[in-house]
Order: sequence, then structure tokens, then C-alpha cells
Amino acid sequence: MFTVAALYHFTRFENPEALKAPLAKLACAQGVKGSLLIAREGINGTIAGSRAGIDAVLAHIRTLPGCADLEWKESTAEQMPFGRMKVRLKREIVTMGEPDIDPKARVGHYVEPQDWNDLISSPDTVVIDTRNDYEIEIGTFEGAIDPGTKSFREFPQWWRDNAHRFHNKRVAMFCTGGIRCEKSTNFLLAEGVPEVYHLKGGILKYLEEMPEEGSLWHGDCFVFDQRVSLRHGLKQGDYDSCHACRRPVSAEDKRHPDYEEGVSCHRCIGEYSAADRARFREREHQMRLAAERGETHLGRD
Repeated sequence: MFTVAALYHFTRFENPEALKAPLAKLACAQGVKGSLLIAREGINGTIAGSRAGIDAVLAHIRTLPGCADLEWKESTAEQMPFGRMKVRLKREIVTMGEPDIDPKARVGHYVEPQDWNDLISSPDTVVIDTRNDYEIEIGTFEGAIDPGTKSFREFPQWWRDNAHRFHNKRVAMFCTGGIRCEKSTNFLLAEGVPEVYHLKGGILKYLEEMPEEGSLWHGDCFVFDQRVSLRHGLKQGDYDSCHACRRPVSAEDKRHPDYEEGVSCHRCIGEYSAADRARFREREHQMRLAAERGETHLGRD
């Protein structure tokens, strides 16, 4: 059984480049895999490994500037959900494209999972899902608004185009683990929204703490690793991933005529060229050969 830790922390790294190599070296030495993003605004990512390995990496991250009070969310996986360890330098640890956004300055009111149902059931509260459209498709909260965005970068413009719909409403927002709401609530406050709330710990914390009976969550929660989706109690769902576009696919989706394992699904069939699909088929072929040899192929990671 592998321990999976999802984390983010906004802080000021004056020299993020200097943090990359030591963190990657330690993670690899501990057999930890996953993805960590480092930027001047902080750190974000999900990692998996043994209990001891995860503890070692988290201990190291807590020694980084401003990270002593790092928080993270844990779940488990029966199989390693990542193919390798990646530590990358980015302009933002979650891309919104708004240069004046600063979650360290102020964010919306945090709402604990046990108080979330009452808030979003109130008639004077509008509930907005800040995730991407393909994430929302497989699960969301009852009554939540789907902005229909393909990336988080699209959210600010969506809000500016639709803000008039939510006049005199309290705004409650949520995302997978909380990081997108750190930025989106800061953004809405800057846009003049007086009452902004967000789910502390995100959907993952809600699914971990709230019993399914009485829950206002419907469906699965998409996660960005090979488990694809989680349910109440953070149990792995039944979705697979289209290895061309990374969107979730159900058993029914796999029966669609446009689905070809490792090559396409009905959502992305028109997004890639014939040359792309030929390359994907070759990748899938090499992965099958590697599996027959008992080796791990990193082509999908």
C-alpha cells in the first residue's frame, strides 16, 4: 500500500531554482514518485511512496522558507499511481494568469467540511465549481454552477462575464484540494465581492470526513494521477484515463466508436492529427512490449 500526499503552500521563494535539485534528489533516494511544482509564489503537487519516504520528503519541504506550517492531505493507493518523480519550475504553482493575485494577502472565509452543507444549501448562497469541465463532468456538489472552463486560466474572464448574475449573493467556491480557491477567492475579493467562502481542504477533505449518508456530493472526484478518481472515504473509483488527452473515461465511454486505448476518446478524437494518433499507437505498442518483459514504460507519465 502506498501513501499519497497532496500538498500546496503559498510562500515567497526568492530563489526557487536552488530548491529544485535537492528536493528531487531526496525524493528519488526515498523511492517517492509524483509531481511537484515550485515557483516564486510557493509549492504545489502530489507525491506517493512508502510511509517513511513520504515523511522524509514532507519533512524536507517543511524546512523550506515559510513552509514550517505546511499542511497536506493523505490517501492511499494499492499500486504506485505515478511513473516517475518530477520537480518542475513554473511561473505559478497553479496557473490563473492574473499577475496581481496574492493569496498570501487575503482569501475567502474557510468553511470546514462539516459546515459546508449548511452554507451551500442556503438560498442566498451561490456555489461555484472552479475546476475544469472534464473534472466536473464526473462529479460535483448538488446545485453547483459549472463555469464550463477548460482551464483555470479561463476562470477570471468567466467571472467578469457572469458577475451580474450573482449580485447580492454570498459566493461559495470549491476545488479538488483547495489551491485553486486560494486564488479564485482572492480574485473575487479584489473584484469587489463582499462575502466569499471556500471549502477548507477541498473536495478531498470533504470526501474523507463526511459520511456518504447526508452528503451533498454526487459522483467521483477527478485526481491528477493514475487512480483517476476518488469517492467517499477516498476510495478509488472506476474511471480510467484517456492516455491521449488525460480526461476520465468510464466503461461506457470505452464502448464509444471513437475510443481506442492509448490513442483517443470521443472527447479528443478531433483534437489530434493523424500523425499524433500514429505516435500514440506506437507508444501504446511499446508499453505493451515493456509489460510483456516485466518492465515499466514511462510513456504515459
